[in-house]
Amino acid sequence: MKPHYVLLAALATSSLLAIAGPPEKLPAAWTVSGPSPQKFSSGVETSDVGGVRGAKFLRNKSEDAQTWGALTQQISAQRYLGQRLQFKARIKTADISNYAGLWMRVDTPARHGAAFYNSVDKPIRGSTDWQERTVTLDVPADASIVSFGVIGSGKGQVWIDALTLEPVGRDVPVDRMSGRQRPLPDKPTL
Repeated sequence: MKPHYVLLAALATSSLLAIAGPPEKLPAAWTVSGPSPQKFSSGVETSDVGGVRGAKFLRNKSEDAQTWGALTQQISAQRYLGQRLQFKARIKTADISNYAGLWMRVDTPARHGAAFYNSVDKPIRGSTDWQERTVTLDVPADASIVSFGVIGSGKGQVWIDALTLEPVGRDVPVDRMSGRQRPLPDKPTL
């Protein structure tokens, strides 16, 4: 190979690396949660991801296709007590082997997960372009914490952008986990 071609190739590679740049750290309010958070990397993209800069990401950096992780933020429930709350974000995936999706949980002093939804019944799999997703839950009057974010289950990477968390009207349906919707009997069977 001629020396000037090698030089041009080296310059092109270094230019691309300079443009892409390493990701930034997540804002302090965000954490990685799940059974093995050390198996995931996270951050804020400084390069363009499908037309978006500054997207938060979660990437399974291990070979463990059975694990899951979540980008998580927790806030006080105080300003949302007794309201219907919706978490909305745009989400993009690359090579997700199990599923990805938005999630939200509301805790009360007496009950961890008084309201919970994790998108397992509306999975995003494989590689997808940006799409808007929502999670809507009722916040009990005695709620203490609202947790929300994005989950990545299995191998792959997920990005989120354009996040909002705001009260919505009672006409917006609440998300419910499959299997938790059956009515309970009024009397015990003894």
